Amino acid sequence: MACGILTNTRCVKWRFGCGKNWQLLLFFFYFNHMVGGHIRYSIPEEMKKGSLIGNVAQDLGLDLKRLRSGRARIVTGENNQYTELKTDKGILVVNEKIDREQLCGDVTPCSFSFEVILENPMELHQITVEVTDINDHSPTFKRSNINFEISESANTGSRFSLTSAEDPDVGVNGLREYFLTENDNFVLKQNSNADGKKYAEMVLQKPLDRETNPHLSLKLIAVDGGSPQRSGTVNIYVTVLDINDNAPVFNQSMYKANVIENAPIDTYVTTVNASDADFGSNSIVTYYFSDLNSGLSDMFMIDEKTGVISITGSIDYEKDKKFELRIDAKDQGGLTDASKVIIEVTDVNDNAPTINVMSFTSPVSEDSPPGTTIGIINVKDFDSGDNGHVTCRIEQNEPFKIKSNLRNYYTLVTDTVLDRESVSDYNITVVATDAGMPPLSTKRSFHLKVSDVNDNSPVFSQGVYNAFVAENNSPGVSLLIVRAKDPDENQNARISYILEDTNMGSFSVSEYVSVNAESGVIHAVRSFDYEQIKQLVFAVKAQDGGSPPFSNNVTVKILIQDQNDNPPQVLYPVQTGGSLVAEMVPRSADVGYLVTKVVAVDVDSGQNAWLSYKLQKATDRALFEVGLQNGEIRTIRQVTDKDAVKQRLTVIVEDNGQPSRSATVVVNVAVADSFPEVLSEFTDFTHDKEYNDNLTFYLVLTLAVVSFLFITCLVVIISVKIYRWRQSRNLYHSNLPVIPYYPPRYSDTLGTGTLQHVYNYEVCRTTDSRKSDCKFGRAGIQNVLIMDPSSTGTMQRVQNEKSILDEPDSPLEVSCITQSVLLMQTLFL
Repeated sequence: MACGILTNTRCVKWRFGCGKNWQLLLFFFYFNHMVGGHIRYSIPEEMKKGSLIGNVAQDLGLDLKRLRSGRARIVTGENNQYTELKTDKGILVVNEKIDREQLCGDVTPCSFSFEVILENPMELHQITVEVTDINDHSPTFKRSNINFEISESANTGSRFSLTSAEDPDVGVNGLREYFLTENDNFVLKQNSNADGKKYAEMVLQKPLDRETNPHLSLKLIAVDGGSPQRSGTVNIYVTVLDINDNAPVFNQSMYKANVIENAPIDTYVTTVNASDADFGSNSIVTYYFSDLNSGLSDMFMIDEKTGVISITGSIDYEKDKKFELRIDAKDQGGLTDASKVIIEVTDVNDNAPTINVMSFTSPVSEDSPPGTTIGIINVKDFDSGDNGHVTCRIEQNEPFKIKSNLRNYYTLVTDTVLDRESVSDYNITVVATDAGMPPLSTKRSFHLKVSDVNDNSPVFSQGVYNAFVAENNSPGVSLLIVRAKDPDENQNARISYILEDTNMGSFSVSEYVSVNAESGVIHAVRSFDYEQIKQLVFAVKAQDGGSPPFSNNVTVKILIQDQNDNPPQVLYPVQTGGSLVAEMVPRSADVGYLVTKVVAVDVDSGQNAWLSYKLQKATDRALFEVGLQNGEIRTIRQVTDKDAVKQRLTVIVEDNGQPSRSATVVVNVAVADSFPEVLSEFTDFTHDKEYNDNLTFYLVLTLAVVSFLFITCLVVIISVKIYRWRQSRNLYHSNLPVIPYYPPRYSDTLGTGTLQHVYNYEVCRTTDSRKSDCKFGRAGIQNVLIMDPSSTGTMQRVQNEKSILDEPDSPLEVSCITQSVLLMQTLFL
């Protein structure tokens, strides 16, 4: 019965039917059930199908129900399934006949393994079956007969090589020894090769006698060491030839030849030559290989007549660099000689180099200095000599180079500074070429990525950005977008936009505009007024997210466009709430007489500031017209006596904007030749009680002040008179010369005293009277009447005239009186 080994953490060997205690077996089975086990069986080869290998259920401690419920099955990784699990009996049997020689060849020990899997719960048990060799093969010879023709004159001690037998069994069952049937002439000598294989030679120990025994029939028996022992037999037929005194002799004890690997079949190698001093048939020599079992007969052949050796198989230098052939030369008399042929294989360049990558670094930073190592490769060529000498280079014109530091090892390094913005990755092709003829080469590509560093500043798409925006815009409106690009990548290319805050007069730029840091959109912070600011010029900075960050500035110009948001403003005639302005037109005015000119301005620009003048209302439209472009008011017909003195014109001033804006002005025109006539029309106003009270107060106050000044002047004059009288008396009674005294602003011209010329204002007032007793001077170039509605029936006329006062009694009196009059004029005004 088969023997098995059950293992968990340590191996415990046991055998079926070996008389072990059953309690120990139960313990082993229970322990194996808890942890899973490994069973090893040993069986001989060539067992019949269905033969018992072992009781798996019993060895694993499993019952048959567990095998069936767990769907026990065998899992192998091979195509042949040599065993079969009988789940109904729990045994392992042979599924097909096992041939150890086919399964393992010469390898010992020979075994195969598989797993038994159970489900619910899952269990895995490994089983190893060792197949032991049985002596099922006999030694065999390739030849059934061996024929020798040996001259009777063969010398004692002559050796004759015999064909070796082969036995595929191993160990004790393999080939053990040779036996030669008993005879009187030959003995058997057994030898072993370097690989342990045994061969035999037949040695002549007693000269042959053709006349006594011309033919010898022997048997060479090869036996193995098996039990029962097996053997193989080959028949040896020896023909004794007539005397042959001379044996063939090789002209060289050893031949040397060279052959190129991969040489085609029938390629000539060398020629061996043996000569025989005999004559006739005894001098004919034939050549053959001594050992046909060496395997060389499949690669070389020898012409038995000429001794020419040629190639019959494939020659590979990398497998065999040298061959050694044993050659026998035999003459017709059966005499032989042996020689050796040493064949050296010449290498040819039939192997391309191989490239093995030891290390490769990707990505590499673009700021890596030249000489940075990015990879190490190993290059091999199985050829020899120049055929195995390899050089490496880089195929493309890339910024890399390859250096050799150690034999067969090369370093791939950078040759120049890398720039990711120019080239972000490289496909580096390394070419390894040997020095053979023709040379063979191998290519290996490496994909290298270049990592980014922050070495570029953002660049704006424009040198200067210009944008137009209409005034009175809404705060927050988008004005324009500034765009900058950074050829770097990732965080180094992330751009933030920053407004460079500068002052524009008393305001900073940030009070007008703002910029979105992410998108670069520039927004208006406030509403713009073209009349206050025509354009905004500022700088926006684009800054990347690198470390340290790089930045760049661009100039932005915001041009504010005018809108018609301001109406015209009338500069003349001035419209005031306290007084009215009237233009005088004489009744003798002709057609086209220039009455006045309406002057207006518009703070807008362009066509929004183009003004036009129109007459909207008039007391008499047939009398006046307004110039459309210049605002001049002229008469369009002759003034007559029937025309009303008081003319009221309403002029509208419009700009050219869309929509247009306008302003109106009222022009009062007095058609008269003199002021009294004008007064009769423009001074008919009702009194206001409150205004009269105020006027009375100011008149009383003025009278009191004037009276005080008048009394003061009288006192001063009297004092001066007295003082001068006393001085004159003193001078009269004294002997001192008399020096006249001249007060300020007094000059003596030819004994006549004069006052310096002064300008005086003549004031004419009238109250509650349609007539005036005042006498007016001549009108100037243009007379202007200023009417004050707040003063009841009061009209003022201002005229510059030059008058000379009469000289008073003394200069001091004149001065005092003049100052009093001027003060009174000022108070009334």
